[in-house]
Amino acid sequence: MENVDPRLSRRELLQAGAVLGSLAIAGPSFAAERALPWDEYARHDAVALADLVRRKQASPSELLEAAIARTEAVNGALNAVVLRHFDLARQAVRAGLPRGPLKGVPFLLKDLAIDLEGTITTNGSRFFADALAQRDSVLVERYRAAGLVIFGKTASPEFGATATTESKQWGDTHNPWKRGYSSGGSSGGAAAAVAAGILPVAHASDGGGSIRIPASNCGLFGLKPSRGRVTDGPHSFDAWTGLSIDHVISRSVRDSAVFLDASQGPRLGDPYITPPRQRPYREEVGADPGTLRIGLQTGSFMLEEIHPDCLAAAQEAAKLCASLGHTVEEIAPPPLPARELFAAMTIVMGASSVNHIQARERALGRKATPDDLELRNWESYQKALSFSAAQHEAARQDVYDFGRTVVTHQHDFDIVLSPTLAIPPPRHGLLTLSGDYESYARTGQQASAFTIQYNFSGQPAMSVPLHWNADGLPVGTMFAGRPGREDTLFRLAAQLEAAAPWADKRPTI
Repeated sequence: MENVDPRLSRRELLQAGAVLGSLAIAGPSFAAERALPWDEYARHDAVALADLVRRKQASPSELLEAAIARTEAVNGALNAVVLRHFDLARQAVRAGLPRGPLKGVPFLLKDLAIDLEGTITTNGSRFFADALAQRDSVLVERYRAAGLVIFGKTASPEFGATATTESKQWGDTHNPWKRGYSSGGSSGGAAAAVAAGILPVAHASDGGGSIRIPASNCGLFGLKPSRGRVTDGPHSFDAWTGLSIDHVISRSVRDSAVFLDASQGPRLGDPYITPPRQRPYREEVGADPGTLRIGLQTGSFMLEEIHPDCLAAAQEAAKLCASLGHTVEEIAPPPLPARELFAAMTIVMGASSVNHIQARERALGRKATPDDLELRNWESYQKALSFSAAQHEAARQDVYDFGRTVVTHQHDFDIVLSPTLAIPPPRHGLLTLSGDYESYARTGQQASAFTIQYNFSGQPAMSVPLHWNADGLPVGTMFAGRPGREDTLFRLAAQLEAAAPWADKRPTI
């Protein structure tokens, strides 16, 4: 039988459907084998764990059981891992793993818009609580080929539609640095799991900041790749008109590079083509970045007030970059019209939701009701039903026009440095999809004030954990590169990691 958190299995019928769906495909139950001691497991990143397996100093089973034991120890306090596929993972290990670069490394998928054959992806929604995947996503195929051992899925808010991880489907995911505070979103479950030491790296996705925001909130490294670098599908070719892309949240820079090596590259029919990498990204980690021209952007096109903690993080990072020999100069935010930008995003996201929800309605043979969806998403869905094809086409053109504005504005710089968020990690309740609209809208703008411009432009951007505030909460700093230049970001990130190490900064849970 599949291992299921008893607290989750007692939830109401919709959540129970997710559990029952997993039970149906779990196959035979396996007794747990010896786990690698957690203190030994936790001090290795994914690359080092794979090396232990390669040198036969640890087995994939020992690593998997260490990850499962850590999940059982801390997940009750965090609510990060919401779907458990422990026996499926044990089955995969016993069947034999591909000889990929990450063979034997435990891994978690985000519970949003990705399919693992025979398991449920709820998208953080009660309406999808028993939606069973019929095949693997292309990205999952690549993860499996790399030798990863997928043992569950992490929490996401419904449809990834907010910058926190709180939902009626799964409840609140807590920040490992401070309970009651947001781990970020929409990849907050992934970030909480990595920060808590369940695993060194976890799958994430980013449509408005959803890799970088939780990485910042949880003191981790999070890179959003260039548009088109990681393929989508098989059911979608153009998530949110190119705003969204998948990658991972990790503790080390080299893990992010190796995972991008394993997952990058187009497939036939992809709508976006990114310049090919010049060499494996793993080789960029530790390479000399040269003298970079860095623009320091401390203002946002949508907000006048930035929290002092976030400004301090960016300014400290700028001083660090200058001390490493880079040229840093002030740069204004790109001249974007905030109202029109959010109007375009509302339309392209809304149109995507209509398509997604109506496909689910056909599968269930009934219409969605207000009880099926979070309040904000139900309102957005009802509004989106009235959008015309002309409105959607105009919004799509706006997405590309706004992105062009960002790229052109920053073209003279190798890197643009800014705060990741305009606020430190907020308390739970401010960004929930079923709470007060004013706090949701205001805090949402504060969370995405810097990140969202790079979803429009498609540029690669990363949040780097270089600052903790007086309350002991992480406050990330963002670095954006030119389109297609993840190599520059990895070189700079490794330099920063060596100059101001963060790997040993861990929360007490």
